[in-house]
Amino acid sequence: MKAARSAATLTLLLLLLAGCGSPAAEPESTPPPAPAATGAPADPTDAAWVQLMTPMNESAAALLSLAADRSGDTGVRRWAADLRSSQNGELARLRPLLARMGLPDTNVHEGHHMPGMVTKDDLERARTLKGAAFDRFLVERIEGHLRQTAQVSRSETGAGTRQDAKRLAASLVSARTSEIARLPALSEGSD
Repeated sequence: MKAARSAATLTLLLLLLAGCGSPAAEPESTPPPAPAATGAPADPTDAAWVQLMTPMNESAAALLSLAADRSGDTGVRRWAADLRSSQNGELARLRPLLARMGLPDTNVHEGHHMPGMVTKDDLERARTLKGAAFDRFLVERIEGHLRQTAQVSRSETGAGTRQDAKRLAASLVSARTSEIARLPALSEGSD
């Protein structure tokens, strides 16, 4: 059991580190988390997960919000609005988890190019697209977000130690699985 947990922890950390490097990024020194008044300090796996999921959801919600004005398909607009609401609901659960862990609500991954992360460049590109081209771009970028966050959240469910974090991660995996199943219909409709 301990070997499985160690392997899961290593997998999660490797997933995070694989996309975390940016050639111009300087290593950030993060102070150790302060004990939270309402919970135990964060274990490194739990902290890495929640500090990744929060900015990933924020950037995905920003991209999804563009669909209202840029999408050429009513179904894609509706899907984007529903998913944005879901992502914001998850953020409403992630931010208090950060606080309970004694972690700052700041993006420690700012400027990093990570798998599944909607970047500033992606948002700028999306603002230049309209109609079917925007829809294809949106679905492609959100698919990457959903798949990567599902994978990282699955790792948290196996390697994390905090029950509140593991429950939230399991909830996110379930939500991602449902959303990924809807993608083929959206891809077909945005041609």
